Amino acid sequence: MQSARLVAFLVLALTSYCSAQTSATKAAIAPPSSPEVKRWTIPSASEPVLSQQAKLKLLREKVKYVFVLFQENRSFDFYFATYPGADGLYSHPPSQVAGLSQPIVNVDGTVSTISPFKIPFSVTDINGVTVPLYPSDLAGSNHNHVAIDNKLDVDSHGIASNDRYALTEEAITLSHGKPSRIPSLESKQFGELVMSHIDCDVAPFLWRYADRFTLFDHFFDTVIGPSTPNAIAMIAGQSGETQWMLHPEVADAAGKSSARLPMVADPAPYWGSLLDTKGDHLRQPQPPPRSTLKDPKPTSDPRSNPSPNLTFAALPLSFMGSDIEKTTAADYDPAFDLLDVKADIKKIAGHGTPATNWAWYQQGYDHEPTDDAGATSHDTYIVHHNAPQYFGYVANNPDVNTHMRGLGDFFSDIQNQALPTSGVFYVRGGYGNIFGEHPLDPNPALATEFNGDDDHPGYSDSQLSESLLAREINAIAASPYWPQSVILIAYDESDGHYDHARPRIRSRDPGGLPLDQGPRIPAILISPYGAAHGVAHELAEHSSIIKLVDEMFHLIPLADLPDEVRARSIGIAKYHQKDLGPADDKVSGVGDLLSGFSNLRLLGRSEPLPASYAEIPESDITTYPHYNGQGCSTLNIRPTDTGRPNPIPADFNPRPDTTPGIPTSGTWIP
Repeated sequence: MQSARLVAFLVLALTSYCSAQTSATKAAIAPPSSPEVKRWTIPSASEPVLSQQAKLKLLREKVKYVFVLFQENRSFDFYFATYPGADGLYSHPPSQVAGLSQPIVNVDGTVSTISPFKIPFSVTDINGVTVPLYPSDLAGSNHNHVAIDNKLDVDSHGIASNDRYALTEEAITLSHGKPSRIPSLESKQFGELVMSHIDCDVAPFLWRYADRFTLFDHFFDTVIGPSTPNAIAMIAGQSGETQWMLHPEVADAAGKSSARLPMVADPAPYWGSLLDTKGDHLRQPQPPPRSTLKDPKPTSDPRSNPSPNLTFAALPLSFMGSDIEKTTAADYDPAFDLLDVKADIKKIAGHGTPATNWAWYQQGYDHEPTDDAGATSHDTYIVHHNAPQYFGYVANNPDVNTHMRGLGDFFSDIQNQALPTSGVFYVRGGYGNIFGEHPLDPNPALATEFNGDDDHPGYSDSQLSESLLAREINAIAASPYWPQSVILIAYDESDGHYDHARPRIRSRDPGGLPLDQGPRIPAILISPYGAAHGVAHELAEHSSIIKLVDEMFHLIPLADLPDEVRARSIGIAKYHQKDLGPADDKVSGVGDLLSGFSNLRLLGRSEPLPASYAEIPESDITTYPHYNGQGCSTLNIRPTDTGRPNPIPADFNPRPDTTPGIPTSGTWIP
């Protein structure tokens, strides 16, 4: 029986892998939606075949700006499980959807099953009373390294079953069918929460961008774990494997310290921490622990146990180009910061590629519009989301530190046309929102609790997060940068929410747990030269964005830099792991996102997509809920679960911790 199950898993995994691989040249076209979208859609069969080099040559001629709008903590299935044309919950026979039915323990100790369900705006309880659920504000789930490993339920062959999401969230194991403990109502509701998803009624702007441009449905996060390692992977393609290889003392196989490498937790950066006592130059912001309604008095200060100084290669090093020796000479402590990139620096210097312009805009890093004049509060700044701050050759160098900016700076730079002639620009939100908006909440006590705009459950409102994306895209679309731009909506990790697609496990951490890669996450490519109404099945992850940047700006892949090559060879010899390190080269199954571009548009044989096609009117942005909660009908999209039963649990609560109980009339609804 087990052997048959293994064969079935292997066949399904191989079929999915090969299907995604062979579809990588161009995007498929989703089922029809609105007439406006149909007007700009080019049938896939009409797209001519271009070699990768020919397509890259055209792309370099047309596109000068890469904007990465970097969001937080959502699985692909959470947003797009029912998107037509994508690899969703109803794209395969139920028997081929990993984890479609999985165990959950009830409050009386019995074991039942749970399947994915859609969170509606409201439910009607047994007394006929309509109860709002408000799916825009959800509790955060368990998304630490061990928890997601457990949720994936990876067997000895590296195949994920994806069937332990609910149990892991309940913090329960089963032995011979018996639970290790009986859950509380709150614990069970968390187990239900991770199996939920939403659609175009709740997330209409994301669906609109997916509908009009290209949705990637095989984009996985890099590291099995939380935000910080995947933020670092966005610019490095890894979370510290090569530093671990060169300095094995930084590894903690027992997993007892959050400040070890490879990074699998959310430690604060060394720069600005309580250990950073090297003087008062370049003091990086690092706010103290944040108080919340759930945790009004945080007891631990992450600044006291920060990450090691990161000394492996990342894009900010490559961006220095032929100026790299001059630029790194300004580092305040080169022996500390450049320890593991000395050979990399020499190779980059001799490559002959000029410096690439770049910036990392993150809310709260410096003075924001919500701050008082002359004061910088950093109160909306999430330090463990700022990947460049972890690297000494960025944070401890006055000539490089200037590339880290605030969110308000992004909007002013776009409006004032202050960007350079080309470059790569990352944009992130935070704990608050700089536009001062507060959508209504059914629980008055939470009026300001879900005020964030980076889409992270537990403190962000997904409507505010969509509004920020829309304003960012509108700003680019209204600027002279639009005709030469590609915009990537990207996420860091899944927040521990269920996704049915099996990640490809290619490396393990010092303790032997699966490390790379993690669950599937949303990704959308927007460009005047994009494939309209496309669904790209290309295998991708954060390194795919690095790979695209490498190719567009003639950078040496991080994986090919000599210090990274040296570390990788140690991984092969000592740990028998060939894929430790950056995945922008030398790792199979990592695409470069080129399938998101239309060959006809790049060739000039079809009209580029106009800015107006990307823009969302400000009046739609400021009206909550967006499209009055009728996004699917507004967009003329029919989700694939239409007409199907929705197995929403009777005791479901989207916020078990901040609004405990069962959300029925007379409890927590005002």
